Amino acid sequence: MDKLLVYGPARLSGSVEISSAKNSTLKLMAASLLSRTPILFKKIPKLRDLNTMRKLLTNLGAKIEDLNDEGDLRIDASQISDTKAHYDIVKTMRASILVLGPLLTRFGEASVSLPGGCAIGARPIDIHLKGLEALGAEIELQEGYVTARAKRLVGANILLSFPSVGATENILMAAVFAKGETVIENAAREPEIIDLVQFLVALFPELKILGAGTSTIRISGIERDSKPNHQLEYRAMGDRIEAATYLIAGMMTKSPSVTVNGIEAYTMTSVLEVLKSMGAIIEINENKKSITLKYNNIIKGAIIDTAPFPGLPTDVQAQLMALMICADSSSVITEHIFENRFMHVPEMQRMGAAITLRGNVATIQGGNKLKAAPVMCTDLRASAALVLCGLVAEGTTEVQRIYHLDRGYEKLEEKLKILGAKLERIKSEN
Repeated sequence: MDKLLVYGPARLSGSVEISSAKNSTLKLMAASLLSRTPILFKKIPKLRDLNTMRKLLTNLGAKIEDLNDEGDLRIDASQISDTKAHYDIVKTMRASILVLGPLLTRFGEASVSLPGGCAIGARPIDIHLKGLEALGAEIELQEGYVTARAKRLVGANILLSFPSVGATENILMAAVFAKGETVIENAAREPEIIDLVQFLVALFPELKILGAGTSTIRISGIERDSKPNHQLEYRAMGDRIEAATYLIAGMMTKSPSVTVNGIEAYTMTSVLEVLKSMGAIIEINENKKSITLKYNNIIKGAIIDTAPFPGLPTDVQAQLMALMICADSSSVITEHIFENRFMHVPEMQRMGAAITLRGNVATIQGGNKLKAAPVMCTDLRASAALVLCGLVAEGTTEVQRIYHLDRGYEKLEEKLKILGAKLERIKSEN
């Protein structure tokens, strides 16, 4: 397995371009299964998870063509030959479950292996399945597969027990060809939901979806043979988690100025508010879709809780913990989304961090100097946090199992080097 050597301490400055959001692109690729005409996706990031989704779509019968070195590709799902998503692909990525809704509503049946991915918590799919059952699907769980069948789904009022992003997206896509109106209540409000809705409406001009970005979404279903946009080109929104990671890196390293380009500030308001509360100066240029962070001679402690959007995203919790280690006073994090999302704590402690865990609450003592040590990645966001710790630690930090990083950060080393960091990827001999 590849590993990353991070040479610290570093002082970052400059600007980087933010890639299209992994968490949005995955859903858009799944939604391409609804279309009988090709779709041109712009600037798809080169990420392990997106390669997995690409492989999954190809196995279902989609034709995918690379158009250039910029990440533009064409997906043609007009000739889908299989409606079963097999275990050998699905086991590596939980987002694979999102092909269930599109396949079911278009073809009347779908079978998807129970998904895998980062081991950060149970993340059950029962909310997805209850939503599809409410639309009229017959669901069976057998031999590790979810099988759904329905001649045609019928619109319904669906109240989610939790504002699950994945469930909202799966039900939303399934409702596209459902008869009548579907209403999703307690829907997820994340910007990625808005991005998916904008894509679906651009793909099907007849489709009407109201309420994206609110807790109630209304979808007026269309016929399966409705004509899609034959010339659709689409690029996913900027990656708000990637942008947050680089801004946090700038603050940790006491950067005079770090700028992220290609990101809309509204998608990460809660993160920016936390950074400002900890002492950062934040400058936003809405026209250029850029955000600049400046170090203001202090890093204060903070008390934060993760929550569904518009709350603080759990995907930034580990990176903020890394920042809090550098703070002048203690901080507290309460993790409300995933029960196992503190697995990075022992690795941070190996580097000298003073962190106490009690259930879903972490108390971080500020003012500790980190020292380099071999550390092991446990999940995607924890991996990024350990790299950030390496940027401020004395010595060379060896970050192992960085295949997690490659799932969600495009050109991480290259972008950090642009900002002035010194890193080196050591390729596995196996």
